[in-house]
Amino acid sequence: MDIATVIGIVGGLGIIAFAIGPAQLGIFIDVTSFLIVVLGTFSAVFVSYPMPDVIAMVGVLNKTLFYQTKSPDEVIPQLLEYAGTARRDGILALQPVMSSVDDPFMNLGLQLAIDGAEPQAIMKILETEIEYVRERHKTGMDMAMNLATLSPAFGMIGTLVGLVLMLQKLDDPSSIGPAMAIALITTFYGALMANLLFMPMAGKLKKRSTDEMLVKEIMLEGISSIASGDNPRMIEQKLNAFLIPKMRKTVFD
Repeated sequence: MDIATVIGIVGGLGIIAFAIGPAQLGIFIDVTSFLIVVLGTFSAVFVSYPMPDVIAMVGVLNKTLFYQTKSPDEVIPQLLEYAGTARRDGILALQPVMSSVDDPFMNLGLQLAIDGAEPQAIMKILETEIEYVRERHKTGMDMAMNLATLSPAFGMIGTLVGLVLMLQKLDDPSSIGPAMAIALITTFYGALMANLLFMPMAGKLKKRSTDEMLVKEIMLEGISSIASGDNPRMIEQKLNAFLIPKMRKTVFD
C-alpha cells in the first residue's frame, strides 16, 4: 500500500474537518448532494468510455494505493547476473532460471534471447510492448483527469438544481434552507473530489507510469545487450546511464 496516498487523503480530509469544526460537520453531510456529484460524474464516464475501459478504470485507480513497480536497484543487478551467466556459459544457460523470473516483460525478452532471436528483433518486440503499455497508462491518466473535470461540473449542476428549487418556493421560508444546502454543498463535494482525489490520482498515475517505463527501458537495453553477447561490465555502464549519478551502483570493481 502507498502510505503517501493514504496520508494525503486522510490529512486533507482532516484539515477540512478541523476547519469546519466537529460540531458543524453534520451541516456538510447531504445525501442528495453526494449522489448528484458521484453518480453524475460516473454516469458521464460511462458515456465517455467503452464498458471495458470503465471496468478497467477500477484497476487503474487502484494502482494509486496498492501498485508497486520494480526499482532500478533491483533490476540492474538481476540483469547483470544473467549477463554474467550468459557470457560464461552461453545464452542457453539462462533457461533454468526462467521459472524464477516473475516479471512478464523480462520473461518475454529473456525467452526471446534464449530462443535465438536477433537483438534487433528483440528490441522491436519489446519496444512495441512498451508502447502499448504506455498507451494503456495514458488512458488511465486521461480517465482520472476527466473525473477531476466532471466532478466540479456536476457540483455546479447540483448548485443550479438547488437554486431553481429555492427560487420556486421563495414563499415558503422552510424550503429555502434545504434547497440552499443542495446548491452549496454539491459545489463543495465536486471541488473536494476533484482536488483531493481525482487530480492527485492522475498525478500519481503519471509518476507510476514514468517509473515503470524507466524500468522497462532498462530491461530492454539489458536484454538486448545480453542477446548481443556484450561484456557484463559494458552492460553495467549502459544500464547505469539511465540513472542519475547518485543512484548508480557498481557491481563489477
